Amino acid sequence: MLAGAAGFSLTVSGTNFVSTSVVRWNGTNRATTFVSSTQLRATILVTDVVTAGTAQVTVVNPAPGGGTSNPLTFTIASGFSVAVVRAGSGAGTVTSTPSGINCGASCSARFASGTSVVLTAAPDSQSTLAGWSGCDTVLGPQCTVVLTTSKTVTATFDPIPDTTTPAVTITAPTSGATYTTGNPAMTLGGTASDNVGVTQVTWTNSRGGNGTATGTTSWTASGIGLQMGTNMLTVQARDAAGNTKVATLTATLTDTAPPTITITAPTSGATYTTSSSSLTLGGTASDNVGVTQVTWANSLGGNGTATGTTAWTASGIVLQMGTNMLTVQARDAAGNTKVALSGTSFTDDPLTAQSTLIKTVHLAEVRAAIDTVRVARGLTTFAWTDPTLTPGVTTIKVVHVTELRTALNQAYQAAGRTLPTYTDPSVVAGATVVNAVHLNELRAAVLALQ
Repeated sequence: MLAGAAGFSLTVSGTNFVSTSVVRWNGTNRATTFVSSTQLRATILVTDVVTAGTAQVTVVNPAPGGGTSNPLTFTIASGFSVAVVRAGSGAGTVTSTPSGINCGASCSARFASGTSVVLTAAPDSQSTLAGWSGCDTVLGPQCTVVLTTSKTVTATFDPIPDTTTPAVTITAPTSGATYTTGNPAMTLGGTASDNVGVTQVTWTNSRGGNGTATGTTSWTASGIGLQMGTNMLTVQARDAAGNTKVATLTATLTDTAPPTITITAPTSGATYTTSSSSLTLGGTASDNVGVTQVTWANSLGGNGTATGTTAWTASGIVLQMGTNMLTVQARDAAGNTKVALSGTSFTDDPLTAQSTLIKTVHLAEVRAAIDTVRVARGLTTFAWTDPTLTPGVTTIKVVHVTELRTALNQAYQAAGRTLPTYTDPSVVAGATVVNAVHLNELRAAVLALQ
């Protein structure tokens, strides 16, 4: 028995024990249980073994005929305690050789003075032994202490570092590597996972902008603003250890929608008559992305750039005597254009089949309107047969209609628009008679391109 140990139950063996026999410890009665005539069991107190030394154990049988037995010497050896403290945020157990410590459940024990106690640390599957302190010697997971006094040692367990990166996938609006859209506002969605747990999902756009997605294992990143052209969108998943993983999507913003433009001053009507040789136009323009420029051109000469975009003013426009076809063009960042025409009106509108006589003025007006939309699309005016149409002299021919269709089709192609369709798609000289339907279709197609 070691000094300082806990109280214990002492079994005493002998002969002639009776039910009233009492065990004495250094002459003091101790609570005794009669087991048999040859065995007693006594309760020894913790105070009986506080210090090293010896104790005399005797048994007393009561009178009559009783007496005190011969004494037996009980040795209390000097001993010291070993206490184990487990530190760190990891987990593990410590056991001892000789046995006595299993920490876990029992983290201290007493051993005889001079005993060499070997403590062995065993981290769990998610932890590692970071180190020992308070040992006399350390060898790997083992700590050795030689007991010349009571000792406390500390085993520190740390979690195994998490070096596994998360996984992240973009699934919406596509799971592919590229995506093309005409909408400048985009929402991404997807999934993420990690061996421990995803803590955050963020996004960035190479063209500007960043933010934090809602959700982690299932996430949504909304309000992503796209710029015209290529946008490299990067989504990053992060875990608690700071490991990251990215997924990318190349989103291309295209703009095929032309702007809108309107002339509001000096009139919002189709024609305007003035005696002044100088004119100022004003109006508005809009676009799904943004208007970048407003320009003007006069069919009788002159062109320039208006001031402003969504609200614009074109001043210093020089007018020539007669009809001046004024074209105002709005352009967006993608190069889409739209024109508004001042003075786009036609004589005898509409032409009535088998009633309206086709005149040179009708032909001249359509030519002027087509030249205007050609110039607005970056084309030159068309080289017309019979460039000067003389009333009462010039005969309206099939070639005139063919040229009008060709010149207008080229303007449609330059605008990226589907070509108009015509009655009598193949007009034949000497066989086809030019009529009101032919010119009405051309008039409508010119106005549709404005």
